[in-house]
Amino acid sequence: MALRDETPTEVLDVLGRVCPYPLVLTKKQLEKMGSGTLLKILCDAPASAEDSIPRYADKQGFGFDSVKVEDKGYWELYIKKS
Repeated sequence: MALRDETPTEVLDVLGRVCPYPLVLTKKQLEKMGSGTLLKILCDAPASAEDSIPRYADKQGFGFDSVKVEDKGYWELYIKKS
């Protein structure tokens, strides 16, 4: 099952925030969350959504999924903490 089909444990809204804030806020939120939890992030900063956040998740070994919501101009990012 894709992460986007699971119910997120927490939702983090970083719409309107520019680098590095989306990544910084994502890291802070994940630090508070337990293992096996799912964080959904709403992000409209392309550099964060397509580069820094996926790279961070990969480096940490976390599950990652991304959906671009074209009509709204933002991404829904999903990180499964392992």
